[in-house]
Amino acid sequence: MARVTEFETINGFPREEIDLANWRIRPYSFWSFRNVVEMVRSARIRSGTGATLPEPVDKPELLSRPVRSDAGPSIHELLTLSETDSFIVSRNGSIVCEWHAPGVDREDPHLVFSISKSITALVAGILEDQGILDPSGPVGMLVPETADSAYADATVQDLLDMRVSLDFDESYLSPEAYARYRRAMSWNPPSSDGKDEGMLSFLCGLQKASHPHGGIHDYLSPNSDMLGIVLERATGERFPDLCSRLLWKPLGASADAFITVDPHGAPRTAGGVSCRPHDLLAIGQMLLNGGTVNGRRIVSQRWIDDMQQNGDEEVWARGTQADFLKTGRYRNNWYQVGGGSNAFLAAGIHGQFLYCDPDTGTVIACTSSQSEPQSDALDQGLLGLFAMLSKEL
Repeated sequence: MARVTEFETINGFPREEIDLANWRIRPYSFWSFRNVVEMVRSARIRSGTGATLPEPVDKPELLSRPVRSDAGPSIHELLTLSETDSFIVSRNGSIVCEWHAPGVDREDPHLVFSISKSITALVAGILEDQGILDPSGPVGMLVPETADSAYADATVQDLLDMRVSLDFDESYLSPEAYARYRRAMSWNPPSSDGKDEGMLSFLCGLQKASHPHGGIHDYLSPNSDMLGIVLERATGERFPDLCSRLLWKPLGASADAFITVDPHGAPRTAGGVSCRPHDLLAIGQMLLNGGTVNGRRIVSQRWIDDMQQNGDEEVWARGTQADFLKTGRYRNNWYQVGGGSNAFLAAGIHGQFLYCDPDTGTVIACTSSQSEPQSDALDQGLLGLFAMLSKEL
């Protein structure tokens, strides 16, 4: 009889059961979302010396509170139900609560999925302020390979605001378009015919939808992968190195982050970043501090104001994500809560959130390995929790 390994004892399955066909499915995702570098080729986003993590802050009395005033589940019960892996809350720069699911090490990096889009947008904003990137310029000027695609005459700002006219189906379980997309990024097993495209080739084959660029809000992940390629072309620097130099090192991140890449090294800037939850929290705090860390400017106040104020409520209401935030807006790959709230957030499938409320100085980082890519009920439950904690801590 084969001896049971320590890995199997801890995780409930042997390591050899996990592969590209199942790594995003429970129970495997509970491990793989914190160990993506073993599943998909990845590039390092260096942190420099790395800051020391603060001491854990255990708040069982807070976690036992009901989520709603009319009782219902406790905060701990909601985190468990939503298959949350790590949950950290800070107020005015100090952590007031930190919780990790059993089996999760607080030093583990975690795949943050589409929060990667918001991180990439921060890098784009820095380059804009440096005069290196013109958001009004057409993508085709920087990436001439897009000449016969939808992207040729889309602007960089169209990419940032998800207002590109693109004939693409953002259905995460689709066996057609999305599966082909995931093969191009090396997240799925290769096809049997060996004719899979790389990321750039895939993106350059996408065509326009029937409406013009700059119109409706249509959340489509390929736009943010194209943004990563645009940033590389604008600077002549690989995105992992660019992100390290402009964001991760100045942030004083506690550890290196990682980003998945295709066989040619193209970065998955739409969803491939893995980092520690504490470093997500640091991004949110930097934005609440007006774009600075320890007095050092990283992101301009101009960019933060643009992100917070210049999303279009009417465009959002007619777009493809209106049910996610009833009074929301979207600008520069960040969501604004709206409806009288100044809170803004980044979000990713399978339960990833970075929630920032400048009115109360609250930042919440939440990473998860939810079974389904998207659950409206869980999303609304967590967003309600974040809003409640922002007001009542």
